[in-house]
Amino acid sequence: MFLPDIHLARYRFELDLLEPVHLPPFKGSALRGGFGHTLKRLTCYHSRGRCDECGMGNDCVYGYLFRTSPPDDSEVLSNLTEVARPFVIQPPLDPRETFEPGDSLEFHVVLIGRGIAYLPYFVLVFQQLGDAGLGRTRGNFVLQQVTALGLGDDRPIFDAADGTLYDCDLSAGPADLNALAATLPTDRLTIDFVTPTRLKHHGRWMHEGPPFHVLVRRLLDRVSSLSYFHCGQRWEIDFRGWIDRAEQVELVDAGTGWVDWSRYSGRQNQRVRMGGLVGPATYAGDLAPFRPLLALGELIHVGKGTVFGNGWFRVAAPAGSV
Repeated sequence: MFLPDIHLARYRFELDLLEPVHLPPFKGSALRGGFGHTLKRLTCYHSRGRCDECGMGNDCVYGYLFRTSPPDDSEVLSNLTEVARPFVIQPPLDPRETFEPGDSLEFHVVLIGRGIAYLPYFVLVFQQLGDAGLGRTRGNFVLQQVTALGLGDDRPIFDAADGTLYDCDLSAGPADLNALAATLPTDRLTIDFVTPTRLKHHGRWMHEGPPFHVLVRRLLDRVSSLSYFHCGQRWEIDFRGWIDRAEQVELVDAGTGWVDWSRYSGRQNQRVRMGGLVGPATYAGDLAPFRPLLALGELIHVGKGTVFGNGWFRVAAPAGSV
């Protein structure tokens, strides 16, 4: 499988806590929520702050990052009111819910295509959020450092003592992802879903498995949308043919289970359920052609709620294999 000309960049954000911070078990919701609220406060020009009453759309920083919509002349997916967002928050996997002053909190931000240019907003917003506070008790923190993460290299680009954001391009493209894909197993591999993964098939959430073809379908959807709307390229591949091939790959062992959690949505004024599959699933078959898609999927996540950190998975050889 050849990938579209999709580029992405990954960054590690390090927060030094000044006060106690109380966070939910899945911390991506708090990070995304705090980021979104602060970004809108800093960048929204509409008098009442309502995106549905504003005509700026993708020309607005908040509108592009949080309510991305297809342009009027879109050739594909024009029936969608919103499309895949150009960023992913990879949350800390630390299960603690209470962090004390002096503790550090680390998470990653993945920016895709045109979204890479919005890195300064992420840095500025998390600086501002440090003063507003994070978590249930609004504990203050300092954005101590931001590090650009390549596929084999990393470089600090921001430090609180200096206060300057330095330019550094460690973004990965198709050639880098193909090199990473070449290191993955070809006929038997395990996918470990490390954050709740919400995959829908025939209108229903997958509560077990998932079958390999369901994972591939949702990855194809996501990559196609990201490529077209954020990288300016329509992905021309035989989608039906690849799904047919994926159906020949067998799910041989599933240690996955459903984990429920919910978040409060201020926009909807209600709690929203965000549960999904976690745990390992092992597949066997002709997996070599799918390795580029899986290598990319590790970085961009899959399914619903990726901006909260949902759908994060890792690919490895099955336990006990040589």
